[in-house]
Amino acid sequence: MPSLQATLRHQSIVDALHRRGNVRVADLAEMLEVSSVTIRADLDFLESQSVLRRTRGGAVPMRPRRFELPLEMTSQDNSGAKRSIALKATSLIRDGETVILDVGSTTTELAKSLPQSLVDVVVVTNSLNIALILEDHPGITVVVTGGTLRPQQHSLVAPFGNLMMGHINTDLAFLGCSGVDPIKGFTNTNLPEAEIKQAMIKAAARTIFIADHTKLLHVATAKVADLLDADLLITDADAPSDAVRQLRKQGLEVLVA
Repeated sequence: MPSLQATLRHQSIVDALHRRGNVRVADLAEMLEVSSVTIRADLDFLESQSVLRRTRGGAVPMRPRRFELPLEMTSQDNSGAKRSIALKATSLIRDGETVILDVGSTTTELAKSLPQSLVDVVVVTNSLNIALILEDHPGITVVVTGGTLRPQQHSLVAPFGNLMMGHINTDLAFLGCSGVDPIKGFTNTNLPEAEIKQAMIKAAARTIFIADHTKLLHVATAKVADLLDADLLITDADAPSDAVRQLRKQGLEVLVA
């Protein structure tokens, strides 16, 4: 059983993990004024209790890899961060462009943030809720990809979800993901959506991933793309500087909203 001092450190580590989305050994050692060896032992213990998952040099929260929450629930997580990302993303869209909007809570926020002043924009989406959000926008034509419905995410996927993507060319694609890692790249919780994301990348002249800070240094089940398959990642101001540094070191352009 951990000592009282260890228990207090564990609580501080968990609190920091919830605030930041991930933690680094060096940062924790400095914050708690203990050695890196002690912090690594603390992280090992917390991993054994299924509180977190160790990564190279730190840890991320322990989260299910094979099961998803409904979109309505994930939309409530880090809502302020997602709004900041969405506003930064909308500033990149110009009149007359054709834009892909992927399914997801952050892309949904992007759709809500599109200014009414936009003119002659075509939005291609596999998200039914995004299509409905943009239905009455005076300057946007909405094209829905078709495919098979995934109810919890309101998304359209294979079979038949990818057919349209091979016949269009777009200016921008805004894609969501479950994880961004310097080595594993962009990953997603489920395989069907990963496949359509790959088709979207091929259809777009420029690919922009949008992901809040909790996705950084996280690896999910399905590989979507390598880091350099993206032109830009937009994340929020709570993104740990070390995570951003690692991604930039691999050549990925990262914009912090």
